[in-house]
Amino acid sequence: QVQLVESGGGLVQAGGSLRLSCAASGSIFRINGMGWCRQAPGKQRELVARFTSGGSIIYEDSVKGRFTISRDNAKNTGYLQMNSLKPEDTAVYYCNADITHSAYRVPAEYWGQGTQVTVSS
Repeated sequence: QVQLVESGGGLVQAGGSLRLSCAASGSIFRINGMGWCRQAPGKQRELVARFTSGGSIIYEDSVKGRFTISRDNAKNTGYLQMNSLKPEDTAVYYCNADITHSAYRVPAEYWGQGTQVTVSS
């Protein structure tokens, strides 16, 4: 079994910062890619930032220069540092990862439960 657990969400004023964490645990052979998506009320889930399996990083245009994705491979943990937050960043943020299971040796996509980020104006 593989689990992703997010933490670090909360309420912050516009211009503030938050850091989200995503800890992967369980039967992990390799984390091939890891990233963050968000879903605001009434909107579709969208990509925020991601490490691709090839090692590159992609950001959604509206967060470039404000958000930074990072990872600690030794801890199987990913992070999303969010600075200069805006009310339009308000959403549930989900961690997702492409992980090769240690027993099955087949990659699959896993999702965390989500963490709420609310930015007040």
